[in-house]
Amino acid sequence: MIQFLKKKRIFDRIKDPLVEFVRLEAFGGIVLMFFTILAIGLTNSIFGESFLAYWKQNFGIKFGDWGFSKSLLHWINDGLMAVFFFVVGLEIKRELLTGGLSSVKKASLPIFGAIGGMVIPALVYISLNQTGSGTHGWGIPMATDIAFALGILLLLGKRIPTSLKLLLTSIAIVDDIGAVIVIALYYTSEIDWVYLLYGGGIYAVLWIINLLKVRSLPVFLFLGVLLWFALLKSGVHATLAGILLAFTIPARANRDVFEFIRSNIVLLEQLRTTLVKDKKSKEKNIQSSITAVKGNCIEVISPLQRLEHLFHPWVAYLIVPLFAFSNAGVIINGDLMSKVFDPISLGIILGLFLGKPLGIFLFSYLGVKIGIAQKPQKICWSQIIGIGFLGGIGFTMSFFVSQLAFSDPMILNQAKIAVLIASVMSGLLGFFILKMVNNKSTK
Repeated sequence: MIQFLKKKRIFDRIKDPLVEFVRLEAFGGIVLMFFTILAIGLTNSIFGESFLAYWKQNFGIKFGDWGFSKSLLHWINDGLMAVFFFVVGLEIKRELLTGGLSSVKKASLPIFGAIGGMVIPALVYISLNQTGSGTHGWGIPMATDIAFALGILLLLGKRIPTSLKLLLTSIAIVDDIGAVIVIALYYTSEIDWVYLLYGGGIYAVLWIINLLKVRSLPVFLFLGVLLWFALLKSGVHATLAGILLAFTIPARANRDVFEFIRSNIVLLEQLRTTLVKDKKSKEKNIQSSITAVKGNCIEVISPLQRLEHLFHPWVAYLIVPLFAFSNAGVIINGDLMSKVFDPISLGIILGLFLGKPLGIFLFSYLGVKIGIAQKPQKICWSQIIGIGFLGGIGFTMSFFVSQLAFSDPMILNQAKIAVLIASVMSGLLGFFILKMVNNKSTK
């Protein structure tokens, strides 16, 4: 019995990559909530002016006569968020190759849901902002903050089926693809074609070394930094370099799984034989064998998986919370709150709070009814409505798009307040819907 329990503990550690992604994002969402609340509190305290001024300090790199300087806020939004989009790109590639988006049958429901969750909110916003200063903001209610959404699911505990968490995650991943396309095609400033050409050349080199089966991660990352700089100077939003780099990272390991197993069996058998013959060299042989087995373990894991495991905790627990901490600072006063019913604010609030759940539910229902998509048996339509409302939690992703859409500080703050209101409303209603549905199912 003891041996069985030991084996069970070992096998419990072997998790689907998407399940591990959900776990990290969910706990990251709790951290994110804390830093968002802290940023709002500091901004509206006696330290508010110093707190906001801190992010405007300039930092740069200088080599001789050449220099490159940006504010701390820009380094976070254009630099660290490129790492965030790099991890998003790795997740998208993994899901397209081996995960929930790897076949038409698996991908249909989240694709239908995500399309509805982008189209309907955008239409709601556009219907209220056909003219005026808010016309560029239609991409704001399209976004979903997956970390916050999964953080809400975490509060509901183990009563939430894993299939529902994976569906919400898959919808958010498709949503991220849509966000990247929108940023690339719409939220791009004037183009410097020379730097864009440099970027295209670097990207071509990345694909060439991929096809040549180069597996050196430092080479890919170094070229990725050059690609980021070229896109930054070209006028295309630099964070797109993260997505583009991710797609070039090799998804196949250096060694076949069966070759890995055979090699380790040989190594361990050699170690056993040596120890039986010569117990004095025990420590030396154990260390060399372990080193060889460790090398095999590294080679059997694809570069894509290694980078995802390396960067994802940093993104979930540092980069995204830091982005929220530096961008969520909004001065809440009477003048700003009086604009809640302004077309810009209403478009964002109604787009996220009503457009998101309506779009996700209607398009998912349509996909199932016409026979293209398939709803998991353990999930009911009420739960899909619940995760639809959680999809209305825009927070950091909506903040990010707001930064691209509006340059006027007053309109930007107005948009952020609207995102906060809609996200809180969506999160609370989604939580209570899912809690009521689970309470009924457990009775």
